[in-house]
Amino acid sequence: MASDTQKPEGSPTGAPAGEPNGVRPRGLFRRLGAIGDSVMITHTLFSLPFVISAILLETGGRPPFWKLFWIVVAAFGARNAANALNRIIDKDIDAKNPRTAGRHLPSGRLSPRELWFFTATMLALLVLGAAMLNPLCVALLPAAGILLFGYSYTKRFTWLSHYWLGIACSAATMGAFLGISGSFQLRYFPLTAGVALWVAGFDILYALQDIEFDRKEHLYSVPARFGETGGRIFAALSHAGAFLGFISIYYFWETPSLFTGIALALCFLLLVAEHLISAQKSESRIRLAAYTLNQILPIIYLFGVALDIYVR
Repeated sequence: MASDTQKPEGSPTGAPAGEPNGVRPRGLFRRLGAIGDSVMITHTLFSLPFVISAILLETGGRPPFWKLFWIVVAAFGARNAANALNRIIDKDIDAKNPRTAGRHLPSGRLSPRELWFFTATMLALLVLGAAMLNPLCVALLPAAGILLFGYSYTKRFTWLSHYWLGIACSAATMGAFLGISGSFQLRYFPLTAGVALWVAGFDILYALQDIEFDRKEHLYSVPARFGETGGRIFAALSHAGAFLGFISIYYFWETPSLFTGIALALCFLLLVAEHLISAQKSESRIRLAAYTLNQILPIIYLFGVALDIYVR
């Protein structure tokens, strides 16, 4: 994904410390670790807290265990399949960009075949999870496939690619609602839209690093199309819309109360901090803003919702 452009920590080329660039790791566990590192599997934290928040809201904190389990399986599979596909599809682009040339595929530390196998495994988890939930989730699998496969190509023809990414990521939140109820409800859409705008906003900020590269390679992004100032405005407006989506749960569910309000206040501060920190534009600062803060935000949101459900 466009927001997943961090080099692995270690050598200047992006290879992990002690792992020469271009040398493929040996041993099953080391190779699995390399695949997990390549798709940044730990960044599943971006989506799962909103998934679980949706489940808790819709069930009043009493989700059926197996529905909870299969929803998490499907969300895990979808997220990691999407990232693996992005790595495969963008291999040649990543090789040209000095900031991403050290990734596992361009550097030769993983082969496309290995990531294709991983992708197939993750897609199998998505299909299995949907099949164990309800017919609507199964019927929507083609739409999920379009979102997952399509994102990496959108940057080749539209600056709206960030919003495609946001919709693809927010599909996990909508999927959680549908996995519980088996039908579309109006109340599901505002929070889902909030997640989509949140992802799009921080993805735009991350794309500030690649304005010149994207223009040179004829790739599309909001910053490449509208410049740095325009990109920051789009990101700020997206996050304003995201916050409205986050607070919409007060209107549609009875459980949000004091703890959710405190969590939302903290989320607002994190969003503001994200824009202030990214204003310095260094890679480390933008990484802090786009990754670290945005891994914390959904966890805070989940804690607020959960505390209101289980403590009050």
